[in-house]
Amino acid sequence: MTNFSRYIGIDYSGAETPDSSLKGLRVYQASGAIPAAEVPPPAGPRKYWTRRGLAEWLAERLAEEMPTLVGIDHNFSFPLRYFEVHHLPPDWDEFLVDFRRHWPTDSDHTYVDFVRDGVCGAGDERSGSSKWRRLTEHRCGAKSAFHFDVPGSVAKATHAGLPWLLYLRRRLGDRLHFWPFDGWEIPPDKSVIVEAYPSLWKHTYPRQDRAPDQHDAYTIAAYLSEADREDRLQHLFEPSLTPSERMIAGVEGWILGVA
Repeated sequence: MTNFSRYIGIDYSGAETPDSSLKGLRVYQASGAIPAAEVPPPAGPRKYWTRRGLAEWLAERLAEEMPTLVGIDHNFSFPLRYFEVHHLPPDWDEFLVDFRRHWPTDSDHTYVDFVRDGVCGAGDERSGSSKWRRLTEHRCGAKSAFHFDVPGSVAKATHAGLPWLLYLRRRLGDRLHFWPFDGWEIPPDKSVIVEAYPSLWKHTYPRQDRAPDQHDAYTIAAYLSEADREDRLQHLFEPSLTPSERMIAGVEGWILGVA
């Protein structure tokens, strides 16, 4: 028996503004035995998804009575060192509000680099070192969320995406479970959002004619769907962590599938 009815994989992009049509922002969806297929943006003048449009679409889908598992390819939180340096309580909800206050990257006409360069926001008050990495990143070799301007970086995507997690949090409240911040165990019949890292799984699937961003989004949706149908999903939600590591990961977040 599966835990979810629908699986959505998102390869995120931190380019340009929240309302820019982004070729690198891709969405794939699988449902039941139906294989993962790309989801185009709603009909309109934009050929590709925008971050704002995607957040609004997700809010609508996740409000439906259909348990859905969503995997997004950017960090959901920062290393514990960030909380210590900036004297923040180890609380994810407060982190999201504080981050958005300093990095208003969901605002109109705002690039991540505008905040980095001091044109708007107060990013210099909530910066970090590229040497800071979360426990889950040490485990799988992923880059730091503060490692900007290098190949394979998720820094811009993370700094652009975090305010939209807050948006979904406010829109859906306890109807939506953010793992592991809302608990390591998944409540029945509830939709869940997880942090995904397609590099863990993408070599399992032939790329065929998909562009790299498309393949990453496809990989997330396809893997989550298969893992659920093959009764492997519950194992992914149970990483091997000591009690102290679990407490740290409850603040820093965890990449689904990292053992």
